[in-house]
Amino acid sequence: MTARILVVDDIRTNIKVLEAKLTSEYYEVITAASGPEALDAAGSQNPDLILLDVMMPGMDGFEVCRRLKADPATAHIPVVMVTALGDPEDRVQGLSAGADDFLTKPVDDVSMFARVRSLLRVKLMLDELRMRERTSASLGVISPPVPRLEEDYASARLLVVEDNPRDQQRLQRMIEGQFQVEMTADGGEALSRARAKDYDSVIVSLALQNPDGLRLCSQFRTTEETRNLPILLLVGPDDQKQLVKGLEIGVTDYVIRPIDRNEFIARLRAQVRRKRYQDRLRLHYQQSMEMAVTDSLTGLYNRRYMSSHLATLLAQRASQHDTAVLILDLDYFKQVNDTYGHPIGDEVLREIGKRIVRNIRGIDMACRYGGEEFVVLMPDTDLQAAEVVATRLQQSIGGKPIATKAGELTVTCSIGCTAAIAGDAADSLLMRADDALYEAKNGGRNRIVYRRG
Repeated sequence: MTARILVVDDIRTNIKVLEAKLTSEYYEVITAASGPEALDAAGSQNPDLILLDVMMPGMDGFEVCRRLKADPATAHIPVVMVTALGDPEDRVQGLSAGADDFLTKPVDDVSMFARVRSLLRVKLMLDELRMRERTSASLGVISPPVPRLEEDYASARLLVVEDNPRDQQRLQRMIEGQFQVEMTADGGEALSRARAKDYDSVIVSLALQNPDGLRLCSQFRTTEETRNLPILLLVGPDDQKQLVKGLEIGVTDYVIRPIDRNEFIARLRAQVRRKRYQDRLRLHYQQSMEMAVTDSLTGLYNRRYMSSHLATLLAQRASQHDTAVLILDLDYFKQVNDTYGHPIGDEVLREIGKRIVRNIRGIDMACRYGGEEFVVLMPDTDLQAAEVVATRLQQSIGGKPIATKAGELTVTCSIGCTAAIAGDAADSLLMRADDALYEAKNGGRNRIVYRRG
C-alpha cells in the first residue's frame, strides 16, 4: 500500500536516510526540519503517517505530538516517534502525548516497515469512516463534528488471553483498578467471548498454546464481529520475527516482556481511545445517514429516499412483478394545527405514522411525503391487492380516535392509489397516484380513488 509520509527531524542527514528507505518502498515522502514546520505540513499536506523525531530545538516532538492530537484536522494521523531515548518513562510520555509507537535509533528497517504498514491500515479504516461522514454531509445532513471526549478508562472492557497462570496473575495485578478485565487461558473461548461482547481491546500472549498466539490474532481479524477489535500482543525480547508477522496480520500494538507497568497502561489507554473514536465515527455516520433518509418527526423514510427506492424498484421489474403506490393525505389537518397548535399536530402525525407501519407488510415502505401527506410503496402488488391495503389504512386511521395531550381527536384521510404499468418512471407513477388523491379530496374527502395506468 502506498502512502504519503511526513518525516520530521532537525538533522538533515537523518531525514535523508529515512527518505531514501521510504522512497525505496514506494512511499511518497515530505519533510520538515522543526516542530512548527511539521505542524504546518501536517495541516496542509495531509500525510498518512508522521515519523517524528523527539529531540528538536525549540518545540520538541512531545509538544508537536500533543498539538497534532489536539487538532481535529490532524488528530487521526498516526504518529511514530523516532528517538535515541530508550527509557520507559520517555515512551510513556510520548504515548500519553498521543504517539502510536516508538522506534529507537538506529532504526531496524524490518520493524519500521512492519509498523508503518500496520498503522497505515488503521489510518485507511479511519479515512473510510471520515469519508462516509463527508458523504452524509453531501446528502444534505448537517451534523456536528465527532466529539473527542475525556475517556473513562475505568469502564473500558479488556479481555486478556494468557495460559500461563503466573503471568495471568502478574497481568491482573498490573491492570486491576485501571480497566474492567476478564481473563481466559483458551483462545477458542476468547474468540467466542469477543464475538458476543463489546470489548475495547484484547491482549494476547504470543506464547499461547491453544491455539498459538498468532493464529488466534489471525482468527480475530478474519471474524466479522472482531475484525476491528484492537489487539495488543505480548512478546518476548527475541520474538522479532513473530512480532513482524503479527503486525502484518493485523496486530494493533505490542508490549515486550519484561513488561513495564506504566508503558503497558499507556499503550492500553491508547488502544481504548482509538477504539472508542472509531466507534463514535461509526455511530455518528449511522446517525447521519438515518437523518439523511428518515423523517425526524415520524421515523418513516423521507421523500428523497422514497423517490430513489421507487426508481430502483421500477428498474428491477424485469420479471414484470407489479409495484403499487398510494398517497395518503389527512383531511382538514390545518384545522388541527390552528385549533390545538403544532405540538398536538405533531402528536397526530407520529401516531398516523405508527398506524401506517402496523398495517403494511415488512417489504412495503412507508414514507412521510411532506406535511400531512404519506406514501406507501408496495412491491409485488397489483392494484387489486393494493385496494385491500388502502381500505385497511383508511379504517385504521379514521376508525379510532387518536389520544393527544389535548384529548382524543378523530382524523380521516383521503387516498390515491395506482399500480405501475410497462414504461412507468417513478415521477409518472407518483403523479398518477397524486391525481387520484386530488380526485378523492375534490370528491368529498375520506375516500379512496384508484387510478389505472
